[in-house]
Amino acid sequence: MQTPKLTPDLRIAILLHHGLTGAKGKTGISLLRYSENPIVAVIDESAEGQSVPELTGIQRQVPIVDSVRAALAYQPDVLAIGLAPSGGILPEPWYAEVEQAVSAGLSVMNGLHTRMAQEPALADQVGESQWIWDIRQEPPGLSVGSGRARQLACRRVLTVGTDMAVGKMSASIELDRASRRSGLRSKLIATGQTGLMLGADGISLDAIRVDFASGAVEQLMLNHGADHDVLYVEGQGSLMNPASTATLPLLRGCQPTHLVLVHKANLSHIQHFPEFKIPPLDQVIQVYEALASAAGTFDLAPVAGIALNTFGLSEAEAQTAIQSICESTGRPCADVVRFGAEPLLEAIFSVGDR
Repeated sequence: MQTPKLTPDLRIAILLHHGLTGAKGKTGISLLRYSENPIVAVIDESAEGQSVPELTGIQRQVPIVDSVRAALAYQPDVLAIGLAPSGGILPEPWYAEVEQAVSAGLSVMNGLHTRMAQEPALADQVGESQWIWDIRQEPPGLSVGSGRARQLACRRVLTVGTDMAVGKMSASIELDRASRRSGLRSKLIATGQTGLMLGADGISLDAIRVDFASGAVEQLMLNHGADHDVLYVEGQGSLMNPASTATLPLLRGCQPTHLVLVHKANLSHIQHFPEFKIPPLDQVIQVYEALASAAGTFDLAPVAGIALNTFGLSEAEAQTAIQSICESTGRPCADVVRFGAEPLLEAIFSVGDR
């Protein structure tokens, strides 16, 4: 088996059953939107023959087929598991499709918690030119955090959310791309499996023991900060979500100079815990800024602006929602995917200058 390496020429098929229109396909949707590799097929038995642009709004013409067997006609090199099913385990019929892909000579990008590289049903079929990449792994040589990232001269921008799955990764990607277009030495730091699948440097934070989580983030800052003007750190979780534990190690590890708050339009309660209400955004901003500085223990990290996910709204409705948040928070707001990240980029390079 080769060492896993996703090169730009490799052709990808995305395993995305019931994910194009459901809640479990975030990874696959992000690959469709942002991957620079050729995506040659989407495997979704619930949407066979339909249109990716019509279902997702992503302007990428990719055939949707019902099985790995059908996807093989498009000559993929890699099967990317674009699903996040409950418990991190693929249902048996879909796991059988992964076996079929490996048997047909495809490599596998696996972002699930389940490790596949050592599973006999798969490992025994892997040829010398193939690989299985289990992305959620703890890197070696970690230590606890020490706060050293605060000594870096670069800006360190962390996206934080009112909830999980509101668009923190997309906001980070769009800000990074806008920064590079403007001539800045910018870098995206991935902290989850999807960003790593897209080829960004980083870690899978939820695979790292909690004692070493902030140290792992800090190590990334120290590795890349000196060579860049700005690092965009992909946020994870939310302080408002009772299931989330990822935000604090990100705050402590990257020692952010700026925060960008990410929110989904019309989201009033935590998506999987509807008994918990999301506070007004100005109060959410206060919470994040207070925790980032810990009453002055660490440097201030202002929320430079709000990235609003307006998917599902008309353009007029989206613009109204954006204007309302600008007025209620006194901060710039933009849907960075639909309308561009420039208003937030301008704020990042004018708010809290050092």
